[in-house]
Amino acid sequence: MTSSTIILIVLILFVLVAFLSTFKVVPQRSVFIVERLGKYSRTLEAGFHILIPFIDKIAYKQNLKEQAIDVASQICITKDNIAVEVDGILYLQVMDPQKASYGIDNYRFAVIQISQTTMRSVIGRMELDKTFEERETVNGTIVSAVDKASEPWGIKVSRYEVKNISPPQSIRDAMEKQMRAEREKRAMIAESEGDKQAKINRAEGDKQEMIARSEGEKQRKINEASGTASEIEMVAIATSKGITEIAKSINAEGGMNAVNLRVAEQYLNEFGKLAKTNNTMIVPADLSDIAGVISSITSVMNKTTQVLPTTIIPAKK
Repeated sequence: MTSSTIILIVLILFVLVAFLSTFKVVPQRSVFIVERLGKYSRTLEAGFHILIPFIDKIAYKQNLKEQAIDVASQICITKDNIAVEVDGILYLQVMDPQKASYGIDNYRFAVIQISQTTMRSVIGRMELDKTFEERETVNGTIVSAVDKASEPWGIKVSRYEVKNISPPQSIRDAMEKQMRAEREKRAMIAESEGDKQAKINRAEGDKQEMIARSEGEKQRKINEASGTASEIEMVAIATSKGITEIAKSINAEGGMNAVNLRVAEQYLNEFGKLAKTNNTMIVPADLSDIAGVISSITSVMNKTTQVLPTTIIPAKK
């Protein structure tokens, strides 16, 4: 192979490389910064572009998509002098590719440093308990500080999230004891409240039971009184009817003879009972004669029959 052939091959390769470097394809959501002779020329957006060989050069490539940057953990001292280890994640987006390329050398490193510095400042103004409760405040403060600092670089910070806040082991042990004591306290309070409510429920149940029982007893007495009244009324009506019928029977034909016979039988029966139970009997002189007794009773009955029709009034229901 001669020297002329070698030179020809080198020239062909040079032309091929120059030709290929002339054509550029920019991906979606990306931009290329073009410098011409070392000076900013233009920004190439997504699509096909042609450059001038050896004059135009792709100096920077910027990604326009939102980026998540991990902020490494660091030690922060709280207001009550507790050392805690805090880390987070930062979300940002390149809004102006030219400023992001020429405004700062490495914007990713810069925003991480600002985030860590702001984090130490914010945590230093809080007590340990507040750092767990006010994460939103911490996140908002860091976003505001980083976004303001990165505005000249064409960077927009959308949000910041604190991932972990890790106090020392001794503090974690103390916090665990405190939380355990708080849980036991709540359990005791809940148990006492339950016991209190149970006693109230039992007392209320006993009260309702006594009320129901008294109402039942009251109703029972009312029913008994009503029954007794009805019974007395019915007995009175029956007695009145019986007396009326007796009066009618006495006034009927042969009624007085029946009464005399009935009185004599009762008289003899009662004296017979006295003879069985007592050895000595005292008989009044005017009652020793049965006929006299019957005559006396008959006289009374005659007077009674004259009075009964005008004095006995049957009861009405």
